This record gives sequence, C-alpha cells and structure tokens, in this order.
Amino acid sequence: MTNYYTGIGSRDTPEDVLEVMRTLAGIYRDMGWVLRSGGSRGADTAFESGAGDSKEIYLTSIGDTADRFVYDKARRLAAMYHPAWVRLPEVSQKFHTRNAFQVLGMDMQTPSNMIICWTKDGCVSHYTRDLNTGETGTAISIAFYKNIPILNLARPMDMWVVRGLINSKKEN
Repeated sequence: MTNYYTGIGSRDTPEDVLEVMRTLAGIYRDMGWVLRSGGSRGADTAFESGAGDSKEIYLTSIGDTADRFVYDKARRLAAMYHPAWVRLPEVSQKFHTRNAFQVLGMDMQTPSNMIICWTKDGCVSHYTRDLNTGETGTAISIAFYKNIPILNLARPMDMWVVRGLINSKKEN
C-alpha cells in the first residue's frame, strides 16, 4: 500500500520554510511516500524539488486528461467547500478543482495520509479559513471534512514537529 501526503501552500511561503519543505519531501521520498502537489511556485515547487520522481503533480489542465465523471466529482467537491464558488472565474475554479485531486488522488477515492502546508494565517480547518488562507484553503477544507491530519508550518507547534522529524533523520 502506497502512502501519500499532500504538500502545498502559498506562493509567498518564506524561504526558510521552503527549505524545510524540500528537506521533508526528501525524507518522505526516502521512506517510500508519494507527494501530491500542484506545480505552483513557492510551497508546491519546494515539495516537488525534494520529492524527486516520487510525486503526483496535478495541474489546472487535469480536466483535459481526467475521466469526465471523476473530474465533475472533484469540481462539485471543490464547489461545496469554497465559500464563493459562483463568483470565481473559470480559471480560479480550475485551481480549486485540482486541489481536490491533490487531497484524494486521481481516482478521487484514495485520500492522502496527511496534508503539509504553509499559509499566511496558519489555517488547519474549514472553520478557520479566511482570505489569507488562499487557494490552499479548499484542500484544507476537504482534508478537514475527510478527517485527514493537517500540519501547517506557519503554526509553531507543527513546525516544531516537522523539525523534530528532520533532526531525527539527520542523526540516523
């Protein structure tokens, strides 16, 4: 059984956090885990660079290649969790739809084991999501309702946990 994690976050993630993300992705790669991300600059590309070939990258063009039924399911799920879906332009809806795939996989039935992210507001639930959460908020909301653990590296305790894992791997 493959273990998946979703590595995502803001395009404005601080450089020191990006380095933690790259290092963490390398550790998970070495442990046989597969990254799911979205190819955006910042957090996504930091995770991707550390993951090597052990990754699934979902782009906004996913609708061109995904099964139509599965894509429609992802789109409905994203719409359900976005607070202003009907006001979003089509391109923004595509970004949020791809977030559903990042959390639940290409079949929309294989959830990630956890979400690791960075957002300006440190959001870890649908209820604390706001404008500062950005596009990552849709993935966080889906994960929250699917009971998938969320680590937000903007939260000191979550960063402490991740740095502890990194340090323990360095010592071995």
